[in-house]
Amino acid sequence: MSPAQSQMLTDTIFEDDRWQGVGLDRLAETGAEAALLHLGLVPGDYEIAVLGCSDTRIAALNSDFRDKPQATNVLSWPSEDLAPEADGGAPFLPEPEDDDPHHLGDIALAYETCAQEAADRGIPMAQHVTHLIVHGVLHVLGYDHMRDLDATLMERIEVEILGNLGLPDPYRVDGAPLGHDGTD
Repeated sequence: MSPAQSQMLTDTIFEDDRWQGVGLDRLAETGAEAALLHLGLVPGDYEIAVLGCSDTRIAALNSDFRDKPQATNVLSWPSEDLAPEADGGAPFLPEPEDDDPHHLGDIALAYETCAQEAADRGIPMAQHVTHLIVHGVLHVLGYDHMRDLDATLMERIEVEILGNLGLPDPYRVDGAPLGHDGTD
């Protein structure tokens, strides 16, 4: 496979122009590829769409799809159900297409919420957004945090992927656990 074929197709849509200043397209590509590589998948066999939007837009999406009419940091829509039946089990890995990249799903991020969370934690926005991209990619791959063992597995994998990128554990501050951070 050539280098061009090994690169994941990440379609980034800038609905809110502030995301361009953050480099959402680069962060999405980096985070998504790191997640796939960590799970043993070839990034060039897959594609994902990432929407950079506002709190207003994500609140409408959250209301439409989850009956929660408030803003959140990240939402995801997998293209297929890969979730395991057993709590704490690994999801089924998606099969790549023969000719075209397999579409894994869509992710949306809310600018104001992400910026406020990064500021509240005293971390660079790029670091927080990379974590949320990894989190969203794991969701479209069937990982979840609704059950305790699933949350433990998903958070462990997130921490490993972020560590591979040279980023700190987002669930710890000064060595102390934060607990679940509410990412969806």
